[in-house]
Order: sequence, then structure tokens, then C-alpha cells
Amino acid sequence: MVLTIVNQNELLLQWPIYFCPDNLPDQEVSFMDTQQNSRRNFLRAGAAFAGAGLLQACRSNPKPDVKTASTPKVPVQTNNNLNTMRIFACSGFGESVSRSELAAQRLAIAGFAVSNQQAFMRRYQRFSGSDAERAADLQDVAIGRVPVPKVLMGLRGGYGAMRILPLVNWSSLGARMREQGTLLYGYSDVTAVQLALLAQGKMCSFAGPMLYSEFGKPQMSLFTTRSFIENSCNPKMSVTVTDIQNYQIRAEGILWGGNLSVLSALAGSQFMPQVNGGILFIEDVGEQPYRIERMLQTLYLSGVLARQQAIILGNFRMGSIRDVYDSSYTLNSVIQTMARLTKVPVLTGFPFGHITDKVTFPLGAKASLYSTNNGGYQIDFSDYPVLNPSVLALNTLLPQPPAVEGLLNGSTAPASDSSSETEDTM
Repeated sequence: MVLTIVNQNELLLQWPIYFCPDNLPDQEVSFMDTQQNSRRNFLRAGAAFAGAGLLQACRSNPKPDVKTASTPKVPVQTNNNLNTMRIFACSGFGESVSRSELAAQRLAIAGFAVSNQQAFMRRYQRFSGSDAERAADLQDVAIGRVPVPKVLMGLRGGYGAMRILPLVNWSSLGARMREQGTLLYGYSDVTAVQLALLAQGKMCSFAGPMLYSEFGKPQMSLFTTRSFIENSCNPKMSVTVTDIQNYQIRAEGILWGGNLSVLSALAGSQFMPQVNGGILFIEDVGEQPYRIERMLQTLYLSGVLARQQAIILGNFRMGSIRDVYDSSYTLNSVIQTMARLTKVPVLTGFPFGHITDKVTFPLGAKASLYSTNNGGYQIDFSDYPVLNPSVLALNTLLPQPPAVEGLLNGSTAPASDSSSETEDTM
């Protein structure tokens, strides 16, 4: 399969639609204690009820799981867990529970047995649960408290993943994921999880769609969904960028990276991978050019950039963003400065970021990068886990007309949700 990108404003697919056949202590976390009815408990309950209004601003209570006629039958777990998916919510909470439920419904129809859905309803301050709760989404897998799923999918980005990094046994998690061939998907703030997993668990992951951010949209992106299906099922994939570059290049190494803000924040920590001779991918959103350069300078001064063979820039979604001090100082100015400083080729135009149409591709896997005859470049990926299409019906994820989408969700899709059409941000 070859995916061809014309440029950042015009996307051209060159593949047919792919139709798949039908170090946290080992302790329990108590979320709620149920007590026998007694006079003492009755009085305590009354006091708790009186103070509930004060607590509501900090934490929302999970709502009961109400089954409706439109709720699909939960897929039966296969013998080798080949269709199991566990949601992890390491960062921000999802404002709309119904949006998360719509995403889970779509994935269930596609054949996934989706677990840990209680994470949809968790909230603590700005996060999708306390640090202990969010860490447990992954740590429970690492210590064997729950079965290792075939897929670990992030809920959404935001902020908060850095706070749980010391609470997860990444070495154990990586080993269990390798044994199962687990695919972990995410981007944005989830980059912190992906970097820690690569640094300490020696396990790759996927830059790809997340449950709330993509699969919960009223109308999913056809481009993103096709790429998710294709690149999750095939053991070898390629991405071609036709934007004209300033370099002729050929390099082979581990392609890694993710969100620039998270990368620069972890520089020098034990959770930053030490990749020599690698190909570094970076993306970000809503940052002024000087801030992008400052983060790149952090990676340069910490020695990260000098160890790379190439730097690949995704879509930074600059839009109308200009340097408030000097509007002539643009992202291109930053690119020229860093290329001159590092002596490392900086390539642009890779179709990933906080954008609607994005490719799914592995982070921490082997990659071959080379220039193409038309002045662009191509990256071939290998040595990463894949889904087994024989136990899934991934073609059902392909977007349908809006009217059909409404019927699918019983006309309860969060179309009025102001965040439904915006990309997940840091």
C-alpha cells in the first residue's frame, strides 16, 4: 500500500478502500466503598449529600450504564484477545460522555470488545480522573491485573500524561505488549506515554486517531479512517509526500517523536528515548514561531537533534498565527535556522498533526527515508504489530452519510457539542 500526499491543502489517496472481513505498587485502588445500611451510615450520607454541591465543581459522578435499543451487542472476546481494546485516559476528560459512547459503539460494531469504558465518565479537576486512576488504566495491564488487550487506545489529549509517568512500570508494560502484539494509538499529550513506552519498555506505538477526538466525531474523516484501517492491518506501509524539499536524502533508522511541546518537556528525563541515528518526527498546534524554535533549541542543547539523521515536520496548523514581535519571523525562518545550526536535514509536509485528515503510522519502528524523483520524499515502515482483519469488520468504520450516522446513534450524536468539530489540542 502506498499513500500519496499532494500537499497540505490538497490530499490525494492512491490506494483502494481496504475492506477487512467480518513503578506503581501492586495494590487495589478503591473507588467507592459500599456499606451496610445503619443509622450511622444514614447520618453520614446526609452530611455527604449536603456537601455534594461543593464537590461537584471538582469531580463529576459516573452515571449509570443505561442500555438502549440502539446499543449494539458487545462483541465476544476471541480466544487470543485479537479483538480486545482497552481505553486509557491519561490526559484531559471528555466533555461529552455521549460522544465517547458513540465512539465506543462504532468500534464495537467494527468488532472490538471495548473495555474500561468507565474512564469516559471520570473527571478530577481538568483531568480524566486522579493521577492514580489514570495511571491504573495502563498499570493494571503492566502488572497483569487485567488481560493484555490487542489495542490500547487513548481517549484524548490535553494535559496530564506527564503526571502519571512515574506511576507506571513501563518495562513490564512494554514486555507484555510485545508478547501480545499490542497496538497503542494516540497523539498530542499521549506523546508522553509513547515516549516513556519506547524509552523504558522498548515498545513502539502508533501516531493515530483517538476515541474521543476522532471516533467520536459526528462525521468522521474518510481520509483518517481509511488510513487507520489500511496501516493497522498491513505489516509494511509507505507514506509519500510530494511537497518539494531542499534535500536529497537517504536514511534508515528508528522513526520516533510526536508532539514537540511534550518532547521538549521530557528532554533530559528518564522517559526520553535515547535514539541514535534516528528520524525524528515532530508536530504541534497553536504555537508562535519563536516558541517552536525555543522548544527545538531545547532539544538541540540537550543533544537530541545532533543524534538524528533527519527531522520530519508534520502539520503545525499555523493558520493566521504570526510572531507578535516580528510578523516576518515565520515557521520557515525557524526551519532554516535549525537546519543551519544542527546540520541535519529538515523535511516538511508530513500529513499528521492536530488536523482533520491525518495518516496512521508507527512511532519507534524501523523506517527507510529517501527522496523521490519529483523532489518529495517517501518513508517505508516495517517491524511493528498489526491487527488481524479476519476477526474484525473494520470497513464498518468508514463514514456513512449524515442521515445514516444519525440513525446509528438513535439521533443522539452530539452535533451541538461545540468541541465536536475541533481538533484535540494540548
